[in-house]
Parts: sequence; structure tokens; C-alpha cells
Amino acid sequence: MAIRENGADPPGLVRPVANLAERLIPPALTNAAATFVDSLKINSTSEKVRRGRRVVIKRRNGHSEQLAELANLYFRMAGIPIRFWAKVEDWRRWEIECFRMLNGDRFRISRSGDKTICVDKLPGESLWDHLNRGTLTRKMVEAAGVELRRVHQFWSDEFRGQWSHGDAGMTNVIYNQKTGRARLIDFEIIHDNSLPAKSRHADDLLVFLLDLIAIAPNRQWLPLALSFLNAYGNAAVIAELKNQLALPSGMAWIWWGVRTSFANPATVKQRLAKLRDLTAHLGYYRTLAAKRARQRRRASISCQEISPGMPKPISRARATRARAKAPSPKMPSKWPTTR
Repeated sequence: MAIRENGADPPGLVRPVANLAERLIPPALTNAAATFVDSLKINSTSEKVRRGRRVVIKRRNGHSEQLAELANLYFRMAGIPIRFWAKVEDWRRWEIECFRMLNGDRFRISRSGDKTICVDKLPGESLWDHLNRGTLTRKMVEAAGVELRRVHQFWSDEFRGQWSHGDAGMTNVIYNQKTGRARLIDFEIIHDNSLPAKSRHADDLLVFLLDLIAIAPNRQWLPLALSFLNAYGNAAVIAELKNQLALPSGMAWIWWGVRTSFANPATVKQRLAKLRDLTAHLGYYRTLAAKRARQRRRASISCQEISPGMPKPISRARATRARAKAPSPKMPSKWPTTR
């Protein structure tokens, strides 16, 4: 190693300026972005028990409209096709409408005072908690994929097409271990309604997968991601997702950092490339498997109703040949074997 004398660099030594910048700039940007996100506390939540039911009270904070508009300005400048509901009444209407559509079969939601809604607390835990605790399983992510496939089929007048969440990260997916059912919550963000349904649905999948890509261990993230996509099962949306599996540029990087919990960009890039490569073939393998399954289940053109105890066709053929070879109709061609 060369030694500096009098503060000067030795001849031929090239200082690693780029590496130094990489070490200093990302933490600065990360801190600035984290501060920005923390300042966007548009809603506050608390839990209570009302009439024997555990509920979540969700309230819009002061200056929430201005903060939402500020965030929406950033989204527009960065080319990110989502937005917050800025006006309180618009947010409450959308939150109640979506919750009732998705979860109204068992759970309730209503307005509760000024700038507030009251919603039943769903049983279970968020997949984000399971992910960070190391208890996330394939069954859980498969349940999330099934639920997203279900809710993406609902019609929405707001979109004039199929519904989408806009913020379908693991924090907003609640899994009930007793029923094996996943449900979606929190509808503060909405996709730009100019996007086609396929792009919005692919973005929902991407937001969910980014949590896995950023946090899950090396041995688990890819099997979990593929299990999630297989459970979702819409080949057209998965093909659209393939086009979104890339690192952004410009101002969009800040929101991407939020989405990935500011994970190492090199790791995220590598995992995205791996998932993009496998996703390109996922639809082919699913189609091939479905084709083979249909061939195995293809019905015979000469099928007939079979009752218990009726011999199989191959057994009847053997019996017919045995009677034909027998010396007399009552004598079999072979003596019965004994064991």
C-alpha cells in the first residue's frame, strides 16, 4: 500500500472517487427519503372494542390534504401512476366502498365522526409481520395470490373496468391461519384510472413481490415468489409484470427505495433479473401443465356408468378369453391359484 506524504497522493495512485460517492450519497438520499415518507402521516389508527367487536379507528390528520397533494405532485413528476385520495370525503367513500366490496361478507365498516372511519379488525396478521419474523410460508403467499386474483375480477365504476388496489404490499395483506384466507385492507392509494386493467393488476403483483425481493432470505424469496405467481395464475397479467421487473431511474428511485425498504440496489437488481427470466417461461409451463391435465381427464367416447362391484373392462376381456379357451363352458382353462 502506498503511503501519502505531506497530504499528497503517491504517483500513479487513482483515488476511488466513485466508490466514495456510492458510500456517501445513498445514505443521504435514504435519510432524506425516509424523512419525507415519515412526514406523510396522512392517517393515524388506533384499536378499540365497541359492542364486543374489536375495531380499528382510522382518522385523517391535520394538513392531510396538503400532504396528500404534495405526494401526488411528486408522483406526477416522477411518472409514478398512483395517487393519494386528498379530500377526506373522497377517501372515506373509496375506503368504505372497497372494504365492503372485498370484505363485506363478514366484516363491517362505517363513518365515525369527522374525518374518521370505524372498521372491524380482521382476524390474523399481516404477511409483512410474518416475513420479518421468519414465519412466512408458501401457503400464505398462495392465499394472497388467490385473493388478488379474486378481487381483480370485481368491476369498479371508478376505473370503468376491473378493480385494483394500488398499494398491495404485504403490510396490507392480512392472513388468517385458522381459515387459510388472505384479505386486503387499506385503500388510501389508487392507481391512475388512465392505466389499463392489466397494467394496474401487474403493478399490484409487483408491489407485493418487492417486499419478498427486498427482505426474504436467499433460499426462500424465489420459491415464495413463484408460489405467489402460480396461485395468481393470470398469464396475461404475469406477462405484463415481466415488463415492470426493472429498476427505475430519476426521481422514481425515491419511491422505489420506499417500496423495497431501501434494500441493497445490487441485490434487488439481481433478484429482479432472476424473476424476470423465470417469469418469461411461467406462462408456458402453466399452459403445458393444464394441457396435460386435460388430456389425463379426457373422457372416453364409450364410457358407461359403473356401479360398485362391476369388473373393469380389462377384467371382462380376460374372463371372456378364459371362457373361450375352456374345454367346456363351465370349466375354466386354468385352475385357480392358491396362496
